[in-house]
Amino acid sequence: MAGKNATDTQKRPVNLKVREDVRVLIDRAAKARGKTRSDFMIDAARRAAEDALLDQTLVQVDPDSYKHYLAVLDQPPSGEGFERLMNAPKPWQP
Repeated sequence: MAGKNATDTQKRPVNLKVREDVRVLIDRAAKARGKTRSDFMIDAARRAAEDALLDQTLVQVDPDSYKHYLAVLDQPPSGEGFERLMNAPKPWQP
C-alpha cells in the first residue's frame, strides 16, 4: 500500500438522517464497544464497504489450477485441528 499523503488523513463530514430508534440502537452498541457514535458508525461502514468490494473480486486462473482448486475443495476435512474441533464439547449439549 502506498504511503499516506495529506489527503489520506483529511476528514470530511458525512451527514446521515436516521430514525430515533436506530440512533438509540447505534448509541447502545457504540457504548458497549467503548466507542463514540461516529467511530462506531465509521468502523461498521468501512467493514461493510470492504465486504461489498471483496464480494466483487474476480480471480482468474488457468483451467488446470481451477481443477486443482475444485479437487482440494472436494476433499473431506481432516487433520489435527479438524479432529480437535469435532471432539470439542458443544455448548448446547449437557
